[in-house]
Amino acid sequence: MATQARLPQRLHHTAYVSRDLEATRKFYEDVIGLPLLATWCEKDVLFGAERTYAHCFFGLGDGGALAFFQFADPKDQEQFGPKMPFTPFHHIALFVDRETQAGIEKRLKDAGFKEPESFVLEHGYCRSVYATDPNGLIVEFTCDHPDAAKINAARLKDAHAELKRWLAGDHHSNNTYR
Repeated sequence: MATQARLPQRLHHTAYVSRDLEATRKFYEDVIGLPLLATWCEKDVLFGAERTYAHCFFGLGDGGALAFFQFADPKDQEQFGPKMPFTPFHHIALFVDRETQAGIEKRLKDAGFKEPESFVLEHGYCRSVYATDPNGLIVEFTCDHPDAAKINAARLKDAHAELKRWLAGDHHSNNTYR
């Protein structure tokens, strides 16, 4: 019997390239409410060339962070810059409670965000507020259903069987929570 590998404890950070760090700061700190924890101004030899960049970290409640780079050289910025497709299927999802979600939703509305740059999906097992940041990254703020533990236990129990069924061509929905 194989031993179970230890799981990572939490997200330390996830990193993206920013078109404009000040616009990114305003979105994450002023609108969303994530504090700017650190700005690292660095110069490294990366991929065969010296690169000069700033790297900003915006804090999450569990100690993790969303991080964004901006390069001093426009050529580096073009090479590594954000190339985010506008699709809700390419996003980062952050867990929030109802009060936090309501606050973010209000601040987005007050800041003038509307569809398609911000929208809500009622998934049944959770409610999600989506917003597009200044770099084109879609960020989802997810609040779980009150019965999340029960729902998650049911999905864990049949996760492999449901994947096998779906891959075999049976594409009927198993979301009975909507």
